[in-house]
Amino acid sequence: MEEKETNQQQAAAKDTERNPNDIGLVGVEGHIKIFDPDSDEVFVDKRNAIHYENFSESLAQSLANKNIGHVYQMVFGNGGTSVDPTGIITYLPANSTGQNADLYNQTYSKVVDDNSATNTDTTRNNLTVLHTTGKVYTDILVTCLLDYGEPAGQQAFDNSTNLDGEFVFDELGLKTWNGSADNLKLITHVVFHPSQKAQNRRIQVDYTVRIQTLTHLSST
Repeated sequence: MEEKETNQQQAAAKDTERNPNDIGLVGVEGHIKIFDPDSDEVFVDKRNAIHYENFSESLAQSLANKNIGHVYQMVFGNGGTSVDPTGIITYLPANSTGQNADLYNQTYSKVVDDNSATNTDTTRNNLTVLHTTGKVYTDILVTCLLDYGEPAGQQAFDNSTNLDGEFVFDELGLKTWNGSADNLKLITHVVFHPSQKAQNRRIQVDYTVRIQTLTHLSST
């Protein structure tokens, strides 16, 4: 009996050798928090949609050291919602398919790549890689601050009743570098309740993208 069990164990060990853990999945998820860094008032706190085609291409380009594919810009827009005469807000679906996907109506952008010479404030607009040893996920924290004077042309106070204003943001995304500032790829998109940016307050966006590897041996 013991000899039979030993043979079974040896056979199982050989099967393991013949079938290495070579099949895995990569999961990606994103979350944004938009808030006033002075008062800590939170305007938006939700998950976002991933553009999986563009994300997979950007990830491969970055890993292959092709000098493209890295997160470069955070973009803001005001075309993600519509408001009817009674005040009911309709939220449009996130744009997450098609290589030329974009915001519905981009009205502002800011460079968050802290290795780029075009980033004029790398201490408050940057990318941070967060990893805990032993875990199979890693976070990219994208931080972007819209200061009092940004964007140029905004209203003095955030009391507008016009939810279609240029800087009443209701959509946001991340774009990766694809060779030039005029050739970027949208990799995430989120639509949210309209939130006005005005001169009387600062707005900070903490955008977390989690990349997680999953295998039949590990899932956390």
